[in-house]
Amino acid sequence: MKIVMAIIKPFKLEEVRDALTGIGVHGLTVTEVKGYGRQKGHTEIYRGAEYAVSFLPKLKIEVAVSSDLVPKVIDAITTSAKTGQIGDGKIFVFAIDQAVRIRTGETDVDAL
Repeated sequence: MKIVMAIIKPFKLEEVRDALTGIGVHGLTVTEVKGYGRQKGHTEIYRGAEYAVSFLPKLKIEVAVSSDLVPKVIDAITTSAKTGQIGDGKIFVFAIDQAVRIRTGETDVDAL
């Protein structure tokens, strides 16, 4: 079992969700986050004054899946979240030691 965590641009959420649903992912968690990567933020002009925006708004998507589904999940996220512009995001994959569905007591892959 793995957790696939992706940081994406906010306007790409619906496309990513549709792509994940299309490959059989049944649930995901979305968190609004702020951060920066190589671009180190950007500058904006507001009422004639220029100011720096250091932390850009992003979405963090977390999906718990069986290990054999990970390549499909990565491909679905990459394809649907890509704009070709700087700041498209990153994908990280973590191992899950144990999972338990609280309602039924099911464990591991059955709990996903």
